Amino acid sequence: MFTGIIQAVGRIVSREARGTDARLVIDAGTLGLADVAPGDSIAVAGVCLTAVELDGTRFAADVSAETLRLTTLGALAAGDPVNLEKALRLADRLGGHLVSGHVDGVGAVAAVDDDGASQRWTFRAPAALMRYIAVKGSVCVDGTSLTVNTVDGDTFGVTLIPHTLAMTTFGARAPGDAVNLEVDLVARYVERLQSATIPKPA
Repeated sequence: MFTGIIQAVGRIVSREARGTDARLVIDAGTLGLADVAPGDSIAVAGVCLTAVELDGTRFAADVSAETLRLTTLGALAAGDPVNLEKALRLADRLGGHLVSGHVDGVGAVAAVDDDGASQRWTFRAPAALMRYIAVKGSVCVDGTSLTVNTVDGDTFGVTLIPHTLAMTTFGARAPGDAVNLEVDLVARYVERLQSATIPKPA
């Protein structure tokens, strides 16, 4: 489980094909891996991956063909920047919202507009995900917890403050770029509860 508060920006060091799977080696930058052990989870661009090897500031993670197909990880190459967050501990502050690291789909940056020192970003999302995205609700984009300001058809808008732009990969993004999306966990459970058939008493 994660919070969607990005802790560091890392970079892909290498990508090794292993059949239809891949092993990514990632330089964690300033993340700090002293408290990470093999088997621990790290969110990479919003995708929950298991660290299988650790070497100084680098860790390796095996990525299944399914994950490569359903997220932006399949298009990553050496040198690409990625948002990083270590798994949440029970004693940590929940600064964003509950994020599982299980990406629901891939969207795209639709537009970026200046708004004072901040920027207004518009994202396009698959129609199947838009029903979970609500104004003032939460959404996770490339692992970053964001508050939704607008919803219009197949797009939603957020405001990114200068700190978020500086501390995440958004500063390197442009319209047309693909992004990983994870909708609010609570919204999914609410839908499931409403659609579930309640058995009649015997």
